[in-house]
Amino acid sequence: MSATGPDQPMSCDACVIRNRAICADLDASELAVLGKLGRKRKLEAGQSLIWEGDEAVLVANVMDGLLKLSTHTADGKEQILGLAYPSDFLGRPFGQTTPYGVEALTDAYVCIFQRADFDCFAREHPRLEHKLLERTLAELDRTRRWMLLLGRMSAEQKLANLLLELDERLGVRGCVPRLDPNAIWTLPLSRQQIADVLGLTIETVSRLFTRMKGEGMIALPSRREVAILDRPALEDCAA
Repeated sequence: MSATGPDQPMSCDACVIRNRAICADLDASELAVLGKLGRKRKLEAGQSLIWEGDEAVLVANVMDGLLKLSTHTADGKEQILGLAYPSDFLGRPFGQTTPYGVEALTDAYVCIFQRADFDCFAREHPRLEHKLLERTLAELDRTRRWMLLLGRMSAEQKLANLLLELDERLGVRGCVPRLDPNAIWTLPLSRQQIADVLGLTIETVSRLFTRMKGEGMIALPSRREVAILDRPALEDCAA
């Protein structure tokens, strides 16, 4: 499925990820130019932004929501390469084709740029090119960790790592401010989605949640809410 609704003009001054996005180091005049190139787009859960193997026509900053990066094996099976969170950068600048697909796991908002326009802007602004390099290297490290998670870790390690990552990247967006390290936050994924992301069954995911709750590592006020109660124990579990 494609994106829903018309793209909207983008205002960098009002951007909620302004200080964390790839454009964070640009000054006001540079942002004004870049803002004219960008458009805000809404994606509904299940809709695709980028298709694997297609011509690289756009790049994007994630503003809100959670997306997955995936590829397909020769026999057609999906392989999830990682998750994209608010402030993450998507797409292949200076490239001709996209090496992975991008699909929204939750309702999401992205700031999109035509790849050719973004490439021209980046070439004229070395600070943005440097930030691109930093993000590319960080994404490479994240991909390596993700492949280790899927390929070598036990089911319990996989879930513990995902919970720690979600808490780090999305916990501040939960039901209450993260003034309390044990604050409750809302899981952006259903248990079936968690199972799909980690390559597990929903029964295994549910059993592991119950075990972690019973061992005092987490609290589960509801099926979509979680609080990490014993971070050292959860980190040990993830190691």
